[in-house]
Amino acid sequence: MTPDLSPAECEARLRLHALPELGPRRFRRLLEAFGSASAALSAPAATWRSLGLPAACAEPRRDAAIREQAAEVLRWLEVPNHHLVMWDAPDYPALLGELDDAPPLLFVAGEPALLERPQLAMVGCRKASKPGLDTARAFARSLAGGGFVITSGLALGIDGAAHEGALEAGGGTVAVLGTGLEQLYPRRHIGLAQRIVEQGGAVISELPLNCAPQASNFPRRNRIISGLSLGTLVVEASPSSGSLITARLAAEQGREVYAIPGSIHHPGARGCHELIRQGATLVETVEHILEGLRGWTQSAPAVQTTPTLPAHPLVELLRAAPQSSEQLALRSGLELPQVLVELTELELDGRVACEAGVWVHRAP
Repeated sequence: MTPDLSPAECEARLRLHALPELGPRRFRRLLEAFGSASAALSAPAATWRSLGLPAACAEPRRDAAIREQAAEVLRWLEVPNHHLVMWDAPDYPALLGELDDAPPLLFVAGEPALLERPQLAMVGCRKASKPGLDTARAFARSLAGGGFVITSGLALGIDGAAHEGALEAGGGTVAVLGTGLEQLYPRRHIGLAQRIVEQGGAVISELPLNCAPQASNFPRRNRIISGLSLGTLVVEASPSSGSLITARLAAEQGREVYAIPGSIHHPGARGCHELIRQGATLVETVEHILEGLRGWTQSAPAVQTTPTLPAHPLVELLRAAPQSSEQLALRSGLELPQVLVELTELELDGRVACEAGVWVHRAP
């Protein structure tokens, strides 16, 4: 939470968040108009109407049920590994904060610091083929092993495989829910969600803790998946797949969009083929993703991978001592996203390895 946020203001924000029909834009409009959630709750209903807010927002704000919902969140926050990240807090993820409709708060089970690390979204259809699942797991394993956080929606199919691949590599993964954290869906992935939290990942939602599954909330959560990420990779998708919504949102947000092609006879490949026709990067290897991410750094040198194993500044730093990605960025002078790109390529070449969260030099 915002360090200087008083308990009363925190409770007031939670009450605002619990109001019906009060989305992210209206939430911010109230804070900008009144300066605080406490002042907004105390203002006359007529003032709310003058801001264009419907009566459905203003009338229930003093109800006992709204107060109790806020109190439930405060009790939930007393449990270890439970966090609340506000949109104006220093630790709010910067990329997500660029969105006009960025969530005013995020409920987080697990490690909130993971949200600030460079992320790649991996999405696809729920009824994925075995090759599609294997591909998602392999790409996630490579990218997470290279230092990228794998972000997805915890759905069956490609989403679950992406989370699994990241966990297999000992890397970070973020699951964005379309329900409240106390109403986890699908139920078959309760165990996966627990493992994500236990292994240093995060399960997050913008929705009230007890918000049950509603069809309209899943497309809404997709903007968070793409908004957190440098790019979105669609592994397998039919033309009607919700993952195409995530890809479209990523493009609108100015992020990279990648798609893995498949057989023209496989219905699960048609969505990816449509994305490629619309300009998404065709991906066959991890390198194709890394090439696109180089555009996120101002002066990215061309990475050479030749049999002669040319000198590399990150390898030289790791020869001296094992280091984290952040330490390497600080000592090399490179931007962190570029360091992660370089480390992933070096790991694929067998020159470095990630062990217990730190990078080590691997002798040829």
